Amino acid sequence: MECPHLSSSVCIAPDSAKFPLGSPSSWCCSVCRSNKSPWVCLTCSSVHCGRYVNGHAKKHYEDAQIPLTNHKKSEKQEKVQHTVCMDCSSYSTYCYRCDDFVVNDTKLGLVQKVREHLQNLENSAFTADRHRKRKLLENSSLNSKLLKVNGSTTAICATGLRNLGNTCFMNAILQSLSNIEQFCCYFKELPAVELRNGKTAGRRTYHTRSQGDNNVSLVEEFRKTLCALWQGSQTAFSPESLFYVVWKIMPNFRGYQQQDAHEFMRYLLDHLHLELQGGFNGVSHSAILQENSTLTSSNKCCINGASTVVTAIFGGILQNEVNCLICGTESRKFDPFLDLSLDIPSQFRNKRSKNQETGPVCSLRDCLRSFTDLEELDETELYMCHKCKKKQKSTKKFWIQKLPKVLCLHLKRFHWTAYLRNKVDTYVEFPLRGLDMKCYLLEPENSGPENCLYDLAAVVVHHGSGVGSGHYTAYATHEGRWFHFNDSTVTLTDEDTVVKAKAYILFYVERQARAGSEKL
Repeated sequence: MECPHLSSSVCIAPDSAKFPLGSPSSWCCSVCRSNKSPWVCLTCSSVHCGRYVNGHAKKHYEDAQIPLTNHKKSEKQEKVQHTVCMDCSSYSTYCYRCDDFVVNDTKLGLVQKVREHLQNLENSAFTADRHRKRKLLENSSLNSKLLKVNGSTTAICATGLRNLGNTCFMNAILQSLSNIEQFCCYFKELPAVELRNGKTAGRRTYHTRSQGDNNVSLVEEFRKTLCALWQGSQTAFSPESLFYVVWKIMPNFRGYQQQDAHEFMRYLLDHLHLELQGGFNGVSHSAILQENSTLTSSNKCCINGASTVVTAIFGGILQNEVNCLICGTESRKFDPFLDLSLDIPSQFRNKRSKNQETGPVCSLRDCLRSFTDLEELDETELYMCHKCKKKQKSTKKFWIQKLPKVLCLHLKRFHWTAYLRNKVDTYVEFPLRGLDMKCYLLEPENSGPENCLYDLAAVVVHHGSGVGSGHYTAYATHEGRWFHFNDSTVTLTDEDTVVKAKAYILFYVERQARAGSEKL
């Protein structure tokens, strides 16, 4: 929201010497000395803990209001309100009088200047700490072995994404996409777009609503976010600018409620596709596609117009066959897809863990077979037969006519009942390597053996019981090692841990495509 209290509450100098030493994300509360969730007052630069720790930041605001309620406010008192503070981890701004997060700035841009200064302090502290760790690691010949074995060791080269308020759904998807090499490299190689001119040109952009809608570019903010990951220059990156653009162009994701990661992924890919169709920074998307020899015309799948990198990487084609059970008329329809949503077969829905003894374990192949098996449509889905000229009972079957370069499989874990949306918490076994999709193809004889084999690149996991609650994390492989991405925390893990995860979204990369990308 736009806060009317900034001019009277933001009083500190952006580079104030009153700030504590060290990285802002580890500053301690001046009352209880807790370093969890530190918030800095933008009036007096004092640091206190957030409301979910001991709430001293809010108490600091409440104590400052007592003199104003006991006697007539003077002009000087009006200016000193201590109502606005900044999260030292995510750099988001909050007003206690408005009781909401703030997206605007003062006329002089003081909030943005403080934000940039805090980030510089964070990066400086991290660089010094990273240099110290590197010195220690260089002296240890067992370094690489320790990194691979110790699953709790923080990964130095990887960058986490700060949670901006229930944005774990977005963070998990962004980390997964950043580890799909061909897709990620395309965006990182795009030319940069400077969205601001004049005195602020060249500075990092934190969008505010005062900038106007004309400056919003999802492709640009997505590109910046991908570039910030895997550089190893900071422990965590705040995707605040990208989240602001998401708010602007995807109204369903406004606010700080928990959202569905799969729904967000589909909206994200669809909007990236639409924006790329219109060209980017004066460079036609088709021209950039042609420069990449691996994205040939045979790999493109057009959805809603011309092909882009989104459809070239994730696009496949389904053939939908419907047969009338009365007259035998067959209807065929071809549908492009970016991902496949798979039901977990009903006979497995009580199987909650891999080690549970009763009954067989549900596998990804079971879900794929359920998706492609011949199915008789029920009474609510009667098929309009053009030969019988009325709705008739029929059967339906899916075939995959064209496989994508990256096969995205969504396991349908959330189901609506009469009043609630319940979660299917069944464990589904999935392979890390060699997922063979040949038996699901319409014409398998026309595909080479390698073209049908897929290796796992990333997994999104939902922890909790409901779609509107819980938490999302992601596993992804990078340069032969598996990482666990939990918002701002990134840790090395192993394959045994990954295969035990209750997957929600699986990203499989075509084996031939991966081999080709490693040669480049």
